[in-house]
Amino acid sequence: MALRDTVFGWGLFTRALHWALAGIILFQIGLGVWMVNFVPNLFHRGDLTQVHKSWGVTAFGLALTRIFWRTANRWRRPPMPPAMPRWETRAAAASHSLLYLLMFAIPLSGWILVSASPIGHWLHIRSRFFGLFDLPDPVGHASYAIEHAAGAVHIIGAIVLGLVICLHVGAALRHQFVKRDGVLTRMISG
Repeated sequence: MALRDTVFGWGLFTRALHWALAGIILFQIGLGVWMVNFVPNLFHRGDLTQVHKSWGVTAFGLALTRIFWRTANRWRRPPMPPAMPRWETRAAAASHSLLYLLMFAIPLSGWILVSASPIGHWLHIRSRFFGLFDLPDPVGHASYAIEHAAGAVHIIGAIVLGLVICLHVGAALRHQFVKRDGVLTRMISG
């Protein structure tokens, strides 16, 4: 089982990053919806928000790692199936680009959102990474305008991400069970 990607399949490291990010992102979407809509206790919601922030930073770090790894392996990745139409190849490239954009925009907007929160500043709430250390404060001051703009990016980005994930999963299942061209198998077993 190869660690690095090859023209025949994705390597172990790429697959581990893919599935780790997939799990964290699905967890984050679920946690975000749960804590905002179904947790009325503000102290409990605050604790969940710290967990959400920590996993968001983790997802951001894994997304950065994935970009660096993908760049280092750019000549080794498996090609699209030869019978795949051009429109489908372009759609796959566009959806992957959008996934990467959202994997960066959502955590960054969340970080800016909590950094600019007037309530967070007034209550001296620090963003902590799994309780181990404080995260830097990128805004440095309270701002309703920045908080609301970042919040809109965060929420709309999460909704779009959820839709793109559904499209991504649907396409993978189509390749596996309808086209039977091995695209999904390469991400499962290399």
